[in-house]
Amino acid sequence: MGTWIGQSLLPRQWAEVATAARSFACVVMLVTLALAALCPAPGIAADSSPSPLPGEEKVMRIGWVESPSNLNPFIGMTTSDWVLWLLNYDYLVSYDAATLEPKPGLATSWSVSEDGKTWTFETREGVTWQDGEPFTASDVAFTFNYMLENGLTNMSVYTDGITGAKALSDSTVEIYTRVPKANMLAMLVPILPEHVWSKVPGEAAESSYQNEPPVVGTGPFQVIDFAPEKYVRLVANKGYWGGAPKIDELIIQIYVNPQTMTLDLQSGAIDGAVNVPTAQFGALKDVPGITLNEGTSWTFTDLQLNCYDSPDSLGNPVLQDADFRRALQYAVDRERIVDVAMQAYAAVGSTFMVPYSGYHWEPAAENAYRYDPAQCQTLLEEAGYRDVDGDGYRETKDGKPLSLRIFAATDSLSAQASARFVVGWFKDVGVKLKLSVLNAGAVNDAQFNYSGNVPAPDFDIIASYWTNDLDPQPNLQSYTPAQIGIWNYVYWTNPEYTRLFEQQAQTIDPAQRKPIVERMEQIHYEESPELVLTYPYQLEAYRTDRWTAWVRTPASTPGWTGSALYNWMNRDTYTSVEPKMATANEGSSRTGLIVAVAVAAAVVVAVFVLLRARRRGKAVEE
Repeated sequence: MGTWIGQSLLPRQWAEVATAARSFACVVMLVTLALAALCPAPGIAADSSPSPLPGEEKVMRIGWVESPSNLNPFIGMTTSDWVLWLLNYDYLVSYDAATLEPKPGLATSWSVSEDGKTWTFETREGVTWQDGEPFTASDVAFTFNYMLENGLTNMSVYTDGITGAKALSDSTVEIYTRVPKANMLAMLVPILPEHVWSKVPGEAAESSYQNEPPVVGTGPFQVIDFAPEKYVRLVANKGYWGGAPKIDELIIQIYVNPQTMTLDLQSGAIDGAVNVPTAQFGALKDVPGITLNEGTSWTFTDLQLNCYDSPDSLGNPVLQDADFRRALQYAVDRERIVDVAMQAYAAVGSTFMVPYSGYHWEPAAENAYRYDPAQCQTLLEEAGYRDVDGDGYRETKDGKPLSLRIFAATDSLSAQASARFVVGWFKDVGVKLKLSVLNAGAVNDAQFNYSGNVPAPDFDIIASYWTNDLDPQPNLQSYTPAQIGIWNYVYWTNPEYTRLFEQQAQTIDPAQRKPIVERMEQIHYEESPELVLTYPYQLEAYRTDRWTAWVRTPASTPGWTGSALYNWMNRDTYTSVEPKMATANEGSSRTGLIVAVAVAAAVVVAVFVLLRARRRGKAVEE
């Protein structure tokens, strides 16, 4: 403020100035709000428009809370990694988005020999890699031979049983197996360009090779920029053999704070959000133009127990006792976890195969584990775990103090909430449990800890989750001896289970395979190497006022809704979705309105300046 105000104005004049100032502030505020409504939100969406005009670049922005860990298919492990590979690469055999049945991918047709050990695939002609090189059947043969010859394990749940591959021509490849292979048409193995990966040493492929952008694949999109924990930028492959996507660019924004992600969706800075916090999900129901989806996540939450029967294990050996583990099943109130920890956005869990899988087995009601602390205590007493010293906590069979650790990751509030409940419930039955909340990397390091080249898991219980595949093979294989230290995250094996695994893996007929898989689930349930808690929903929200043709995968499963934005089976959303285009008239009116508001603002400022000049002159004279 200038000194003339304080020195020269009378009280009446002060009031007039204050009134004018308030009026000006109100006008400025209204102008600002109008401009804000017309202009895009700051941040990653700063150059977006609510409704693209004809000829404008079509850019879609989706928010994730999980950052991809690595663009290399032989190193990455997270769901977000698999989603990116699905967009950038193609599989030999793909999925129908609505039914999840196998459909042609890079292979247009296939057949299997009478003995079930030789598969012949006819591959597409005229397909090019994203760097312009031609794709041939040799790339398919190279991909599988490269993994086998270099002993790469990240895809071993799919390639198990394959002995080699050979390109018979540019459009025909044979894949050979040791025994018949039930999941041959359900292998989520990205087909790689031989001219790129043949230059990568096998040792580097599973350790140091980063597969830097631009990532060369044949898929509908190409990753051209990746900033870990910040964003991923993909451009549409306009020459894609399956038809070019209807958007030009896909930007995946990574959020540390999911609440910020939700606010950005509301403001229009992003067009979709994955894993919206439960506390904010319901509030979005009243926001015009936003559609909510409680989608299938193909995930179960669980308590993962360290069952490793080995002197190298750093976990408490009491968890190797199946009687002890079974007793703990009765100490957990799954309904309470659903209602509170998951805020009702989940279903009560039972077995490790999600209920919308065609291979799910459900125990009979009379045999199902239920919340029954008295039953838990009875079973613990019978198994020899008693409170010998009267301190309220049980001792081991040989009288030593029984104390367990439970870990939960900082990035999962639901896992932390579940773990806190479990600490209290275990205390009620006399089992001491100490909770540690660690970052996700530390939890993973403890679970897959090694001493030299030997697995040495350093945990007792982890409150976490696991994701199913469409085909049961990868999940079933996770509990076999061959996966100890790789994908066997509970370090549990069972001879009958392992024998049945080999049997189902060779049973190509789904009708004959299903009862074998169900018996395996039953064995796992009875042995209780992990306590399945819930089947969570994937909470998604996306803008249907700007975009149309969102695709949910699967389209319909009785009692369940497919996910639209984020799973390792659904890329149809991103190839099909298109903007609700603004007309030229709408664009002109929008531009005209912005100009009108700007002019109004200029007029207000000019008037205020004149008033201020008049006030100042009069005050000086007096």
